[in-house]
Amino acid sequence: MSRKVFVGMSGGVDSSLAAALLKEQGYDVTGIFMKNWTRDLPGFVCGWEKDFKDAKTVAVQLDIPLLTLDFEKQYRARVVDYMLNAYKLGLTPNPDIMCNQEIKFKLFLNAALDMGADLIATGHYARISGGDLLTGVDNNKDQSYFLYRVSKEALSKTLFPLGNIKKAEVRQMAAKRGLYTANKPDSQGICFVGEVGIKQFILSELGVQPGGDVIDQNGRRVGQHDGAIFYTIGQRHGLNVGGGLPFYVTHKDMVKNIVYVTTDLNDAKLWSNRVILTNTHWINLKPKAKTVYSVKCRYRSAASKCQLKLKDNSAELDLEEEVRAVSPGQSAVIYSGDVCLGGGIIQSAA
Repeated sequence: MSRKVFVGMSGGVDSSLAAALLKEQGYDVTGIFMKNWTRDLPGFVCGWEKDFKDAKTVAVQLDIPLLTLDFEKQYRARVVDYMLNAYKLGLTPNPDIMCNQEIKFKLFLNAALDMGADLIATGHYARISGGDLLTGVDNNKDQSYFLYRVSKEALSKTLFPLGNIKKAEVRQMAAKRGLYTANKPDSQGICFVGEVGIKQFILSELGVQPGGDVIDQNGRRVGQHDGAIFYTIGQRHGLNVGGGLPFYVTHKDMVKNIVYVTTDLNDAKLWSNRVILTNTHWINLKPKAKTVYSVKCRYRSAASKCQLKLKDNSAELDLEEEVRAVSPGQSAVIYSGDVCLGGGIIQSAA
């Protein structure tokens, strides 16, 4: 009797091909569409209905059932509210990481197992081997960074059919199979809203923010911001500061409502070689002291060498070379070769 797999189908090409491959490999496949967000925003229509129709079309093509799981209430509480609260504190959170931890590899997994599934699968570009989370073979699409908070128990019940495939090959393989979503563009913007930018979303949820001063490295007022909440460390665009050299955000004072900037890319406030992590999560064994690992302080950033000092639920990273624009609220993810060990939320950097 073939093993029963519930595949998260978002209506995109990645999850469509994942379902197709698993069926070809002999699994008993059921598609699952997770309804996490359905609300329209001013000037923007939420694309969930189109995504659902696309997932349904592919399910019909593959002759597999497609079920819907409604996680909208839990998603609001565990992902959206988490994100908004972090922004109010002046942090730069990553909702995709929280979505994986709380929704896909907790609520979806538990629901699937309760409904008789043996395993779940998603279209993530990552691999699982011997209980470890590994990077995907496509370095440009590797998504292990977003999966570092998934538990080892969840990984033991998970398949990543695309982990050994490159993105360009995924589209070719989907087209070869005639999948409806083969040429569908990848979604952009916020994971749950789609094409809406984070600024528009925050405005719709929290309203217009109080403006304040933009101060440069010489202590001069060089402009007005429209809400310190919107700015992240290293940001260059959207500062409303005209003329001359470009400005980069170095830090923020949320109490005084000031955004600090510099025109000097070598400004010490832009660079860090020591990072403090909180709320750490290790998939299997904790990293060892006096051992050199690699760390990514944001998705798509180049990996940097580091050593760790661990405490109960926190860690201190000593970087061999300074890293630019380390942003509190983002995640620092630790690797040993191509094995993702885990990581934590960046609390501060110096």
